[in-house]
Amino acid sequence: MSKNLVIVESPAKAKTIEKFLGSNFTVKSCNGHVRDLHPNELSIDIKNNFEPKYFVLDEKKKLIHELKNAVKNSETVWLATDEDREGEAISWHLYQELECEQVNTKRIVFHEITKNAILKAIETPRFLDFNLVNAQQARRVIDRLVGYQVSPVLWKKVKPGLSAGRVQSVAVRLIVEREREINNFIPQSFVKVTSDFTKAENETIKIKAELVERLADIQVANEFLKECKASIFTVESIEKKPGKRVPAPPFTTSTLQQEASRKLGFSVSQTMQIAQKLYEAGHITYMRTDSVRLSDLAIGTVKQEIIKQFGENYSQPRHFQTKSKSAQEAHEAIRPTYINKKKTEASTQENKLYELIWKRTVASQMADALVEKTIVKINISNSKRYFSAFGEVINFDGFLKLYTESFDDDTLETGESILPSLKEGEKLELKIATATERFTRPALRYTEAALVKKLEELGIGRPSTYAPTITTILKRDYILKGNVQGKERLYKQLVLNKGNITELENIELYGFDKGKLLPSPIGALVTDFLVSYFEKILDYNFTANIEDDFDRIAEGSYNWNKMVQLFYNDFTPVLETAEKALFKTSFERKVGVDPTTGKNVYAKLGKFGPYVQLGENTDTEKAKNARLKKGQLPENISLEEALELFKIPRTLGQHENKDIVVNIGKFGPYLECGGKNFAIPRKVDPYTINYEDAVAIIKAKIESGSNIQLPVFEIDGHELKVLRGRFGPYISYRKVNYKIPKGTQPDKLDLETCLNIVNSQDKPAKIKAKKK
Repeated sequence: MSKNLVIVESPAKAKTIEKFLGSNFTVKSCNGHVRDLHPNELSIDIKNNFEPKYFVLDEKKKLIHELKNAVKNSETVWLATDEDREGEAISWHLYQELECEQVNTKRIVFHEITKNAILKAIETPRFLDFNLVNAQQARRVIDRLVGYQVSPVLWKKVKPGLSAGRVQSVAVRLIVEREREINNFIPQSFVKVTSDFTKAENETIKIKAELVERLADIQVANEFLKECKASIFTVESIEKKPGKRVPAPPFTTSTLQQEASRKLGFSVSQTMQIAQKLYEAGHITYMRTDSVRLSDLAIGTVKQEIIKQFGENYSQPRHFQTKSKSAQEAHEAIRPTYINKKKTEASTQENKLYELIWKRTVASQMADALVEKTIVKINISNSKRYFSAFGEVINFDGFLKLYTESFDDDTLETGESILPSLKEGEKLELKIATATERFTRPALRYTEAALVKKLEELGIGRPSTYAPTITTILKRDYILKGNVQGKERLYKQLVLNKGNITELENIELYGFDKGKLLPSPIGALVTDFLVSYFEKILDYNFTANIEDDFDRIAEGSYNWNKMVQLFYNDFTPVLETAEKALFKTSFERKVGVDPTTGKNVYAKLGKFGPYVQLGENTDTEKAKNARLKKGQLPENISLEEALELFKIPRTLGQHENKDIVVNIGKFGPYLECGGKNFAIPRKVDPYTINYEDAVAIIKAKIESGSNIQLPVFEIDGHELKVLRGRFGPYISYRKVNYKIPKGTQPDKLDLETCLNIVNSQDKPAKIKAKKK
């Protein structure tokens, strides 16, 4: 065993670091956390100053034994976990569990995995920073107190199996409130007028302009166009303004997540997984940071690269200042470790993310783009209103030569337009003017990137928490990632052409959304309960203030036990009130009346999820129920959408003299034909599937053997059945299931083979005990 033992978090990181250190160093990985609070108990001694009770994770017990032996055979132990609070806590857990001695234990941190950075860290070690450890402990303890004590209240008052979290519940609340804001939004109409002009002496030269003022309605627009019919149009003024565009700073964790989502279509968790691989392979600096600062060495290296590729006039070194309150613990922004390396030899996805980071870093040190903006005011002789034409010319592209930042609202009109040479007093000919009815729009639904941005703006969570928070609420079905079907509406248009005003009616699709975060019915219900009884915990300012307290603990200016005690003093009475509360978990809303049958249509939330009901449940008649589609909420589903759901079950026709019926069951949509069920693939919509596609699915399933009749035997009054399950074929006998070995054809099994399988697996039969 070598004299030095270096412990890092991941095997990939260990492999990269091992290349930089000599034979006197052995590098091992701990694969993340080795200890945590016990999953089945509170694990916090509330009476003893909230002391956490840590347990070695089951899957890490063997690893801890191996590392203990390695520590005993080493002269010096180098704890080299990540540089943030989480990494510091992991080092502390290792220090305690491996029974290290302070005299021969050294803590090293580095922002990038390069030879220089590793060797410099070895030369300047320190000991554990207990302020960072305590900040992480405070977060863990408060999150456990909230999650472990609020979740049982949810089980009793709302539904079993639910959970709450200090940050995750706030994130769900944001999505629920945004959806309700959109649903309650009443659009207001206005009229936008655009026009096409030409020069009086040269009709080939065209100028596009628009009325800056928004008109109240189509009648006002009609009066305005009448004024235009007999008007003379002249250039009243030409204003030219020099301007510039400044590059965005290098990436932080959240801005990387946002830009990777917009430009590459990556989810937040996907971005972090890919960035982790790039970091561990030594391609980029540490990927959890809220700093936009670049080191002087990095700025100098980028400058050389810019001059080499684009010329000296494209270089403009900058020192960006970090606004985040907690950025003192992060050293640099996310950047490539080697600026002269444009690409990596990694996977396609890793290379795409690396190129994005490279371009953003280099562009941040490039010259401003110089533009000239032109505004032309066009006078209308018979009206007090006026048209304006806008133009922009890029005189020097600067950083735009390499990179342009994207934005959440891609509907914004961007790009440059060039206006022809015009003179004040010059007459223009109006070719066509169009007045179009438009409608105000509600706030946008959140994408993953937009949610991260909002959480960051509110000061909720930190770089390391965004990805796991979104993953958790998606996994627990509090929110869904899906599409929203648009709706059609009429809008009016007036066109002035050759002295005539023509009125048109057109149809537009509005409200359509793709890949957005939507609240689930249970997510909305949990949010309502938590807001009713735990309003302070879900308050945005309160959650942000807690994050500030964690930062103060990390700085060493606040005692973590005191912070937790103050939180718990406020939390306990609220918890007691919630436990005594009566909360109505049922939901019923009358959607409307079915025009065909005259029956009432209701939207409800039941034991198995949201559904719509047609008619009433009486002694003589049973109401018809239908499940809601993914993304539909009972609180805002329309009558039209509800009636669409009642189209299932529906009969498509006959196949081999047997009806084909489309239906939706517990496990999703399926086809029923001749007493057998055939699952409908996910990509096929059960509401629009036609007869030909249904027959194709049935034939394919039969040919694959998934609907072959499986044998059934009777032994001593008990049935032994061969069944096909979710995880493959199995035998069911006396209420016990037995796995059928791979390679065995389930339809060819005889009784003797089945009994051999049953006896070989040695499972006791489940026999009910008689009641005393």
